[in-house]
Amino acid sequence: MQKIGFIGVGVMGSSIVKHLLQAGYEVSVYTRTKNKAQDVLQLGAKWENSPALLTATSDIVMTMVGYPSDVEDVYFGEYGIFSASIQGKIMIDLTTSTPSLAKRIAKHALEHKSYACDAPVSGGDIGAKNGTLTTMVGCHKEIFDAISPLLSIFSSKVKWQGGAGAGQHTKMANQIMIAGTMTGMTELLVYAKAAGLDVASVIETVSAGSGANWSLSNYAPRVLVDDYSPGFYAKHFLKDLRIALDEAEKMGLNLPGTQTAAALYKELVEAGFGDCGTQSLIKII
Repeated sequence: MQKIGFIGVGVMGSSIVKHLLQAGYEVSVYTRTKNKAQDVLQLGAKWENSPALLTATSDIVMTMVGYPSDVEDVYFGEYGIFSASIQGKIMIDLTTSTPSLAKRIAKHALEHKSYACDAPVSGGDIGAKNGTLTTMVGCHKEIFDAISPLLSIFSSKVKWQGGAGAGQHTKMANQIMIAGTMTGMTELLVYAKAAGLDVASVIETVSAGSGANWSLSNYAPRVLVDDYSPGFYAKHFLKDLRIALDEAEKMGLNLPGTQTAAALYKELVEAGFGDCGTQSLIKII
């Protein structure tokens, strides 16, 4: 069985590593703060002291970090993945990053006789925990065919979107949609409460009709009990919306709804809620 290296053991990454371990894979991990990896280390994952050392002992390297700058450092940094010998290996970036960086990583990998795939995921902490993420993949089709069984260990839907960067473009489309549902969900809750309605009953009713959506079903109940823990960090969602708007500008598109959502999340982050979940948007509505 192939040896897996996993870089970035955060809210979602730790759950993905657990699924890989449960499937019988030998998994090595690296994260900037070793303490965050203790739960997966106790389950049998092995620790490596740098991305380079992890890469040297792995057949497939998976990365899931915070920002495009983190992705760039993990791959191109002094002790990054590309400082090790990568010939014959496959790199899979699960981070939501930029299409241009995904293309750059894939190009470098090919030049060194290896392959890199951009494979951002959707589904938040719940999807990662339950192994029901949606994974959007950009790479050569034959590489996708080779890695899709691995990705299916923690995903209920694994879909090839095209060449390098296509996975990231698809994730941007996903985040544009979520931007609308999150603003709609929070305003629904505020409106229902102001109208004196039983908010829990409203959520149940709307979820059974044409207004049903993932955010309403999964995040609205958390808001009702003041649970703002991060299934997905607000600061990371703001990062995603900025990437989406930047890509839209390059294509000559105007996305006013996404612009509004980005402005709201910017206000939220600046108010000190960046490490809360995206549902904390209600705090400024």
